[in-house]
Amino acid sequence: MQSQNPFLDEFAKLTTAAMGLAQAASEEAKTAFRSQAEKFVADFDLVRRDELDAVRAELSALREEVAALKARTPVEAKSSDGSTARP
Repeated sequence: MQSQNPFLDEFAKLTTAAMGLAQAASEEAKTAFRSQAEKFVADFDLVRRDELDAVRAELSALREEVAALKARTPVEAKSSDGSTARP
């Protein structure tokens, strides 16, 4: 047979309410932290990873194009870097 103890009932209700409050505070803290992190990133004008990868790919393609152009015109390439003496 189980007896009802009003003290334990109130303690259980209080504990349940405290856990709900703690969970709500945790969610609010996460939201505030995320907001501050987004503000920090925006203030420093940082780029996203996919944007960085796209720029790197474009740079690599441009370097290959420059190398191909230098290979097509070796005389002009040498004179433009100043490695050969001019008469």
